[in-house]
Amino acid sequence: MKVLIMNTVTYTGPFGYLKPWTAVRDGETYSQQFLTPSVMEGMRQKLGVSAILRHKLSYTGLSMQQEQTHPRGWIHEKKKQQLTRPRAILVRGVLLSPTLHLTFATEAEARAAATQHLCLCRNEDIVLPGEPQVLSEAEFDTLPGFELRFVEEPGVETFLVGYNRFSKPQPGAPMYGRLEITGNPIRPLGLQ
Repeated sequence: MKVLIMNTVTYTGPFGYLKPWTAVRDGETYSQQFLTPSVMEGMRQKLGVSAILRHKLSYTGLSMQQEQTHPRGWIHEKKKQQLTRPRAILVRGVLLSPTLHLTFATEAEARAAATQHLCLCRNEDIVLPGEPQVLSEAEFDTLPGFELRFVEEPGVETFLVGYNRFSKPQPGAPMYGRLEITGNPIRPLGLQ
């Protein structure tokens, strides 16, 4: 039996929010608990590596936070002769203390990735790297966390996770995946 070596870098940060693709106009939205193929491709391009082979995401809890938003358009009020932008309040469930494990094809790519920060989706959701580790595939499989295993076609236990803006042959192609949950991905407070 062949043991696959995984060059793994662990990123941690204070909070993170992964907006579900279905949450555009929702007033209350919880962070997605996995990375989609297009988010992974954005991370791969940012890090400048050939591929990100696997990932696992865990966190300590969710914090409901209010955010004020403005729509794009302006409203012209004829009586007051002024332009106004209405405001809306959104409530977002943000991941607390997210831990993200990424695996790379080579040790050199893992070392290069370990010198850079990442943002989960928003610029303020910064996660910082630790030292690269070499794990067997079996050891990586035991890390607690959520992982979306990508599939090309819909099937049993798969679901639609959005549309891939990086897809070469067909921009906006539907993305499908199967969510794998290992251990308890919601860590008790105080544990890493």
